[in-house]
Amino acid sequence: MHDHAPGVRGSDNRRLLALSLGITSTVMIVQIVGAVVSGSLALLADAVHMFTDAAALVIALIASAVAARPANDRRTFGYQRAEVFGALANGVILIVLSVWVAVEAILRLVHPGELEVAGGAMLIVAVIGLCANAVAMWLLSAAQRRSINVRGAYLEVMGDLIGSAAVIVAAIVILVTGWMPADAIASLLIAAMIVPRAVGLLREVASVLSEGAPKGMHVQEIRAHILSTAGVRDVHDVHVWQLTRGAPVFSAHVVVDENALRDGGAGRILTQLQGCLAQHFDVEHSTFQIEPSGHVENDAHV
Repeated sequence: MHDHAPGVRGSDNRRLLALSLGITSTVMIVQIVGAVVSGSLALLADAVHMFTDAAALVIALIASAVAARPANDRRTFGYQRAEVFGALANGVILIVLSVWVAVEAILRLVHPGELEVAGGAMLIVAVIGLCANAVAMWLLSAAQRRSINVRGAYLEVMGDLIGSAAVIVAAIVILVTGWMPADAIASLLIAAMIVPRAVGLLREVASVLSEGAPKGMHVQEIRAHILSTAGVRDVHDVHVWQLTRGAPVFSAHVVVDENALRDGGAGRILTQLQGCLAQHFDVEHSTFQIEPSGHVENDAHV
């Protein structure tokens, strides 16, 4: 593919994310106002869905910004964990809001009462949301092919586009048939779309904060690569964790033949090991303790 993304889509990732955030935040406010005016719970649920996209874009922007900040004596790994704490707050807020929307929708279905939803206003605001999401997706479409960070934001916006479509369908049903429960059903559908994403986000946060191995990274496979290096006899005290999404860290003690350590062999082996992890496992930060084969550690463990 030869997409050179001319014009605004060719901007740097941070600017594209900022533009998409501006669009998403503006439409979210419009949807909240529209929900109040029309009485539509579905519009309010879609505004919550928009909030998930805005939060994802903010996290992506933070990830882009903190990556450029150098480490210091107080933050030896830099500030990349800021993204994780932001994601934690985001996940909790999303769970609370989606549960509230679901409960309110069920109450409206069970006790419809005399509630009236202005289908016309609901439809206009939903169409605005759909168009805004389409523009945001268009802005990110080129950059998402070359950046996993932007790819995540792109998928979030795509999810909200589906939510806006659900609101449009509900608004049309109300305008054509006058059947008000369509609004509550659309709200439940959007809440059902939010909850799995929020739970998945919280699971990822828990994995990072508990220093679990990154998803898709298998320690035994890494051990096999290390052991295949010439001169390496054994590897122990293997630890793999991540500072944030896409920033894995690795450390291990590597036992090497004493003959392989002669004439600067330790430097050669270290270069091979670090190159192997960077090439095969995308680990840029790795630390190895090189030990001669006769070295004994009483607390060594896998």
